[in-house]
Amino acid sequence: MFKRVLIANRGEIAVRVIRACRELGVETVAVYSEADRTALHVNEADYAYFIGPSPSSESYLVMDKILEAARKSEAEAIHPGYGFLSERAPFAKRCGDAGIVFIGPSPSAIERMGDKVEARKLMTKAGVPVVPGSEDTLDKESDVIDMCKQIGFPVMLKAAAGGGGKGMRLVQKESDLTSALRAVRSEAKSSFGDDRMYVEKFVNKPRHVEIQVMADTHGNTVHAFERECSIQRRHQKVVEESPSPAVTPEIRTAMGEVAVRAARAVDYVGAGTVEFLVDADRNFYFLEMNTRIQVEHPITELVTGVDLVKAQIEVAAGLPLRFRQEDIVQRGHAVECRIYAEDPAQNFFPSPGKIDFLHVPGGIGIRDDGGVYDGYQVTVFYDPLISKLCAWGNTREEAIQRMLRALSEYRVHGLVTNVAFHRWVLEHPLFRAGDYDTNFIPQQYRGLDDSQNPAALDAALIAAVLDAHHRDKQRAARVNLDSPQSRRFNAWKAAARRDALRN
Repeated sequence: MFKRVLIANRGEIAVRVIRACRELGVETVAVYSEADRTALHVNEADYAYFIGPSPSSESYLVMDKILEAARKSEAEAIHPGYGFLSERAPFAKRCGDAGIVFIGPSPSAIERMGDKVEARKLMTKAGVPVVPGSEDTLDKESDVIDMCKQIGFPVMLKAAAGGGGKGMRLVQKESDLTSALRAVRSEAKSSFGDDRMYVEKFVNKPRHVEIQVMADTHGNTVHAFERECSIQRRHQKVVEESPSPAVTPEIRTAMGEVAVRAARAVDYVGAGTVEFLVDADRNFYFLEMNTRIQVEHPITELVTGVDLVKAQIEVAAGLPLRFRQEDIVQRGHAVECRIYAEDPAQNFFPSPGKIDFLHVPGGIGIRDDGGVYDGYQVTVFYDPLISKLCAWGNTREEAIQRMLRALSEYRVHGLVTNVAFHRWVLEHPLFRAGDYDTNFIPQQYRGLDDSQNPAALDAALIAAVLDAHHRDKQRAARVNLDSPQSRRFNAWKAAARRDALRN
C-alpha cells in the first residue's frame, strides 16, 4: 500500500478520498488555489500545497503544478477525483513518466474511451449495442445534414471529446440544425479544445442508466449494478437512484454483462462507469464510458456495501479486488440529491456567497458527502456543489421518505440552494411512480409555488413581522400616555387575557 497519496482535486470528492486514505492508513496531500486556502479538504489533509490563482485553468488544470506538488511532498500516487484532470490521458502518462502512480485506468484506456466516436467504433466491434448515428466525426455542415436526414429527426449533435453534459444539442428539425451545430462546435472548442462532433439518433423517452464497473491488474472485472440518472437539467444529473425503477432483473443482468465486456475491450483497470440510454421499449444502447469515479458513486456504495474509492486505491497499489461478481448483491434502495448553491427561481443561476449557518441532516440511512462548513465562502470559480445528500431504505418508498425528511432538516443560511427543488422532484407523482425519463425537468418543472419557495416564505415572514410592528405602533399611539391606565397597559398581558376569556 502507498505511504502518501496526493489528491488532484477539491471540494467534496477531495474530502471523500482523504477519508478513504485515512481508513487505509495512507497519508494525504491536498492541493489548493487562492480561493481554496481555507477549504475543508485543505484542513482535513495531512499536507497541503498551494498551486496558484483561483481560476482552475491556472491551478487545478495545470499539470506541471500538480506534479511539482507531488514531487515536493514525496507522494507515491495521485488520485484525480472527477473532473479537472481525471480523464486527461496526457496527465496519466506524465504521472507514469514521473514515477508516480495514477489512480485510474491506463492512458490508452482513457484515450480510447474518451473519444466518443472511437469508443462507439470499439463498442460496435466488441458486440455492444450503440445508438444509430454517424460512424465518424463530421466536418462539413452538408455531411451533418445528410446524416441527419438518413437517420431521421430528432437527432443529438455531440462533441467527440464531450462529457459532463457539455457539447450536446437536441435538434428537432432541419431548420434548427445550423445554429445548433455552431453552438456545439463553439462549446466543444472552449470546453475541450476540440470541436470535432458526430450525430446520434435521439432515443424516444430515453432513460439514462449507468453500470458501475471495477477491474484490477489480476484479470478480475466486475460490475456493481446500475444507477438511474434520468433526472437531469441541461444534460447534468441532479437526482440519482439505485436500483433503477425501470430495469428488470433480466435487463440488469444483460447490461452488467455488456458493461464488463466493454471494460475488458480496452483492458480497463480501476473504477469506471458504462453509460447507457434505455428507450421506451427497454432496449439499451451504449452511450459513453466515464473513466473515473462518478459523482453519484455513494448510492452504489450504499446498496452494495462496496467502498469504491478504497477499491480504487487498492487496485492502483497492485492488490487484487477483495470481491468477485457473486459477492456483490444489491440490498435496499438509495437516492442521491445534489445540493447546489443555486437559485431555482432564477433559472438555477449560481448563488455564491458565505455560508452563515449550516446544519446537515443525520439519522438512520442518511449520508452526506460535503465539502463545506459554517463560514465557508462558495466562490464563483468552481461548480457550486455544496454536498451530495444520500438516503438509503429497505424499499424505494422508504428511501424517498427518508430523503424528504432529511431535506426538511437541511439548513443553509447566507445563500440560496436547490433544496426546495429536490423536494418538488421527490414529491412529484411521476417520480414517485418511477415513470420518468431525461425530459422530466423540461416537461414538468414550471417553477416552485410560494409554499415551496424559501425566499417567498422569508418574505412572508418579514411582511408579517413588519405588519405586527406597525399595528403595535398604531395601538400605542391611541393610548393616552399620561393616564394611569396607559402605565398599566401591556400588549402581552392583554393578549393573554383575551386568550383566557376565549378559553
